[in-house]
Amino acid sequence: MSNKHIVVDPITRIEGHLRIEAIIDENNTIVDAYSSSTMFRGIEEILKGRDPRDCGLLAMRICGVCTGTHYQRSIEAVEHAFGVTIPKNARLVRNLIQGSLYLHDHVVHFYHLHALDWVDITKALEADPQKTVDEAKKWAKIAGTTPWVADSAKFGEVQDRLKKFVKQGRLGIFAKGYWGNPHYKLTPEQNLLAVTHYLQALDLQRDAAKMMAIFGGKNPHPQSIVVGGVTCVQDLKNPARIGLFKELLKGFRAFIKGAYLPDIYMAGTMYADEALDGTGGGLKNYLVYGGFRLQDNGFYKSELLFPSGVVVGGKYQEFDQEKVAEDVTHAWYQGEKPLHPFEGQTIPNYTGFGKKEGGIAYLDTKGKYSWIKSPIYDDTRVEVGPLARMVVGYVKGDKRIGEYVEKFLKNGDLPAKVLYSTVGRTAARAIETELMADVMMEWVDELAKNTAAGDLSTWTEFDFDYVSKDAKGYGLEEAPRGSLGHWVKIKEGKVENYQAVVPSTWNAAPRDYKNRMGAYEASLIGTKVAKAEEPLEILRTIHSFDPCIACAVHIVDTKGKSLGEFKVNTSCSI
Repeated sequence: MSNKHIVVDPITRIEGHLRIEAIIDENNTIVDAYSSSTMFRGIEEILKGRDPRDCGLLAMRICGVCTGTHYQRSIEAVEHAFGVTIPKNARLVRNLIQGSLYLHDHVVHFYHLHALDWVDITKALEADPQKTVDEAKKWAKIAGTTPWVADSAKFGEVQDRLKKFVKQGRLGIFAKGYWGNPHYKLTPEQNLLAVTHYLQALDLQRDAAKMMAIFGGKNPHPQSIVVGGVTCVQDLKNPARIGLFKELLKGFRAFIKGAYLPDIYMAGTMYADEALDGTGGGLKNYLVYGGFRLQDNGFYKSELLFPSGVVVGGKYQEFDQEKVAEDVTHAWYQGEKPLHPFEGQTIPNYTGFGKKEGGIAYLDTKGKYSWIKSPIYDDTRVEVGPLARMVVGYVKGDKRIGEYVEKFLKNGDLPAKVLYSTVGRTAARAIETELMADVMMEWVDELAKNTAAGDLSTWTEFDFDYVSKDAKGYGLEEAPRGSLGHWVKIKEGKVENYQAVVPSTWNAAPRDYKNRMGAYEASLIGTKVAKAEEPLEILRTIHSFDPCIACAVHIVDTKGKSLGEFKVNTSCSI
């Protein structure tokens, strides 16, 4: 039997346009894989010639999901270039805005983008609501908490809603799933529990959005961050605003501990065989730029919540931004060698697809085949994201990260090796979400205490005319999906060059000049597919990275054309 060449295009339930091509052998095992973005990148070119203080407002349009984090990194790159140190209140506010994005992004990712790779909606129709209560209590106990919902009537209500959807043929987002696939492993009651949390999370995500808006002015596309600090002075003066933020955080934190973590324990246990055999592990090299400053002693001198570093072959090494480069050998850009972002270029060179067979055009995998560049670190391919942050922090010996990772593994009676898999990557995101929710309680209390003591400083004055002749700087941070960096070169007060090397650039990239795979590609090798015509396993592993291809490609519609309008009613009675 010959190998099968399958195409999944587009990968749905992500941000942006992603195509995966895979070669499957006679045993239905993936032996080769290619990752391709099929849309163009352009905002970096648009920023050239601009006043660097305005870059953040444009750079945040790189993506419609990760707006605030691109905004902050762009601002911080300019602050680094100008040598500006922001006040304590500004640091705390920025941490809280970014932390709120983590909570929102991670919960939405698991339930609304990734859960249907683990959860068979149709099996929930067979569940016993009372037995579902037992499941909720079981997994919450393992997580060391109380269940978010443990009411058979509520589980029955969700089940009735699903039955009505099916009867009326109104499956909506649940339509055309690979329901019944042999690689779905949850019981009917476990499926009903997860679906209930899925629907509840639709409502709760609005609370995280409100948290971002309290100090950011609005969400998405916050407006309160400027070079030198933040502008939300009135919100800091008003204890009620800080109090509202804390109340919203408490509620969201309760859902994380009572629903999200127990669901991860449940999925991890039921899919333990895939975790133990390392399905989806991929490169096993990890990079972290570092993120969330905990001190006010200037750029990149502060202690960090997520320490920077690189783990290659299981060994830790310090991160050095000078070792970051982007290669375009297999990307649709001009270029002959890997370039550091300060010298980076974004010159399109679209060469098209390759062979066409049976009406399908396949990627030219021997040539250029993606709009995403291939980042390398010290001539090594690496993975970034929540798993990288947990691995790097753990290997480096970070006390806080170590406690959360060890607690998760101990509660689930799991060996550390399960982390190096698709299941582990998904679990690492949940571990991180609990950590973030807890530390944000510390930050909001610190902010309240500082302002109550009379410190209302939010901005550091600086002389732009004096420092704007020629300068360069970078803003490095850990976005929810991984390491996010913006590099800017300024000449005579204007942007001369601008480059962003972001999470999905690192992870979704094609092969490099040595023909080494990117993280997505490597993670698929060795994966067993139950049905080639239902590539559930490909979706499960790719979704575990939480792809954001708009971030990786940076596209903008310069003509302002409206592509569509949507109205979504997320109201859920439970």
